Amino acid sequence: MAEQPVIRTIGVDDGTLSLKNLVAPAFAPARASVENGSIPGATLGVITKVGSRAVLLAGSAQIEPTREQLVRETWFDLASLTKVIFTTTAILRLVETGRIALDDPLVKVIPDLRQYDMNAAERRLTFRQCLAHNTHLPAVEPLYTYGQDPQTLRAFILQRVWQPGPAVYSDNNFMMLGIALERMTGKPLMEQPLAPGLTFKPAPQQCAATEKCTWRGRVMRGEVHDENAYAFGGASGHAGLFGTIDGVLDFARSLLDGTALSPESLAVIRERQSEKRTIGWEGRYDGWSGGDACSDSTIGHTGFTGTGLWIDFERGVAWSLLTNRVHPTRHKDSGIIPLRRVTGDKVIALFDAASA
Repeated sequence: MAEQPVIRTIGVDDGTLSLKNLVAPAFAPARASVENGSIPGATLGVITKVGSRAVLLAGSAQIEPTREQLVRETWFDLASLTKVIFTTTAILRLVETGRIALDDPLVKVIPDLRQYDMNAAERRLTFRQCLAHNTHLPAVEPLYTYGQDPQTLRAFILQRVWQPGPAVYSDNNFMMLGIALERMTGKPLMEQPLAPGLTFKPAPQQCAATEKCTWRGRVMRGEVHDENAYAFGGASGHAGLFGTIDGVLDFARSLLDGTALSPESLAVIRERQSEKRTIGWEGRYDGWSGGDACSDSTIGHTGFTGTGLWIDFERGVAWSLLTNRVHPTRHKDSGIIPLRRVTGDKVIALFDAASA
């Protein structure tokens, strides 16, 4: 008989709302996904602007090669949440200091971008365009198949002749931004300062496992799941960040209470750059990952490994659903897309009922 998943409710600090009662029903779909084997483990956290939070856990941090229990301190590979928690925030802080402007071209800090063709389209790309995924760069390119030397791959992405195409959500946009951050700060991404609960270099045994990678020949645990970020040395502008549920919730609260960024930057991450996107983030739209019940002032983002974060500024509440849905393989239907939506709808419905 298969080992039954462990379900726990922890870390409750009710404040003015009974967050325990709010989060428990919202966690029911994730709990069911763990119990039926769709995902190994899940953590749901909810936090308010004033700092009240609740966290629920279910299942395993790892099931192969041995089963290990998920705990509150488990580090998750945040995947594309790196784009918003780290890269977007770091770029906007440099804008606040006057180091760059959003409409500056990347060549202001990467003068060697397409250096053999001064008329190349890439030399006209701006920070705003890359942050809003409004460029001609492709969604993804298997750069890791060209080699594993981080500096050579950085040079490759900068000098590659990228064919024109429609604007799409693109990892390459944020890989460019990561290189720009390294140039501006003089530090590799792996050495950039981060808040508690966020890191590029977690202890592997404290991490949720991701995929049994056919390329690397092992179950990934404590090293980035994304192949390109791995080949870049472990971190890139699009992936590589790890976080605990409390680290992610602390970041969300810092946006809700205005301590993470200036008022101008906070307005920017909520201002639409296209139908679906703001600077770095997605804005709420019909059918999006955060569900339909949240306000139009909600932003959010997801990560391929099974992570997500959504922030409803109108209500002053944020929630994060962290899973290791790609463990031990991405090649299965984990149900993560409808799970995210139903979780968001339940969080908002229960929050509204508790606030009434």
